[in-house]
Amino acid sequence: MTARSQLSRRSLLGRAGLLAGAGVAGGVLAGCSAEAAPPAQVVPFRGQYQAGIDTAAQDRLAFAAFDVAPGSSRADLVAMLTSWTAAAEAMTLGQPVPGSNDEQQSPPADTGEADGLAPGNLTVTVGFGPGLFDGRFGLAAKRPAELAALPALPGDFLDPAKSAGDICVQACSEDPQVAFHAVRNLARLGRGTVVMRWTQLGFGRTSSTSTAQATARNLMGFKDGTRNLKVEDPAAMSRSVWIAPGDVPGGASWLAGGSFLVSRRIRMFIEPWDRDVLADQENVFGRVKGSGGPLSGGDEFTPPDFHATLADGTPAIPADAHIRLAAPENNGGTAILRRSYSYTDGVDTRTGTLDAGLFFIAFMRSPSQFVRLQTQLGVHDALNEYIQHTSSALFACPPGVAPGNTGDYWGRALLEG
Repeated sequence: MTARSQLSRRSLLGRAGLLAGAGVAGGVLAGCSAEAAPPAQVVPFRGQYQAGIDTAAQDRLAFAAFDVAPGSSRADLVAMLTSWTAAAEAMTLGQPVPGSNDEQQSPPADTGEADGLAPGNLTVTVGFGPGLFDGRFGLAAKRPAELAALPALPGDFLDPAKSAGDICVQACSEDPQVAFHAVRNLARLGRGTVVMRWTQLGFGRTSSTSTAQATARNLMGFKDGTRNLKVEDPAAMSRSVWIAPGDVPGGASWLAGGSFLVSRRIRMFIEPWDRDVLADQENVFGRVKGSGGPLSGGDEFTPPDFHATLADGTPAIPADAHIRLAAPENNGGTAILRRSYSYTDGVDTRTGTLDAGLFFIAFMRSPSQFVRLQTQLGVHDALNEYIQHTSSALFACPPGVAPGNTGDYWGRALLEG
């Protein structure tokens, strides 16, 4: 188990109520103070892999996608990513963004709202979207073959304004204000080179990524991610998450040791779900709502028996149950590392219902893993009656920043190699 993978104590700030998080600013900023900060918690920033992938999932998320501004050059990208790397490393240590913060006649280098707060295991992870390789910066020959817009998938109802992007930033922490602070400061440092395309805040992790973590529940009240990959299993991580050198030959070799990130905003139609009877809810997921055990019997971690039947001969786990359709054994062994969060973005004024659900994030060795799973789920999953995919993005996350190399920065092998 690496230092990044160690389970952190959850901050008391990490469990704001659903409605308290409905306002974007309020959901991030409310209730945070230096006095309430947890003990200092630091995840190593430098290493073979970017932190925020093989790290035990923190409780809060701030995610942003950026587009490169018209007129920006490759040199501008190098300068920005160099400053981003230095700023992110400082913030993960609980330090302010490097630069002057006491010059009265200049804006401070750091915005200040995280001053006095512990980093709460802050991780900052960066990825590059397909658009970055469209010819503007001479990177077309370095685009990995699989880094292309995801195909149209069953059930998609995507909002282009909340999808795609040239560069993404995933900031995770036990403290919502710390995560917000990280994205805010990178956006400020990138001003003039990139413009923010869309953002998403998340609360209450809905995937356990470490064996030391209890399984969290999603907004439908079910344990989520029981069978998720665990970062303590290096063989599974190498098989399903980390990109091997042979996966990205030639100009795309800069991505070896990285991972593909897929994000999907999945709205849950909570009100009709809440009116459904318990038996139907359990059949949709294929699990007992209280214990999390599969309907074929046993406790939460008992492997589902997809051959088990009821007295009348029908499958104990229905044919359209979510866990049956998503199971690796029913998808040729396909597995992904989920790192998702619940979200709430206020009220849908058209219907008077909550705009809430799951901000799905997953890391994988190849986007084809997600396409295979979602193609099956999008057609057959009983859960589709209660959800709708409203945004989608794909990014290639480069390997980590080299320890001891002060000149290294995110994407250096791409931009300078």
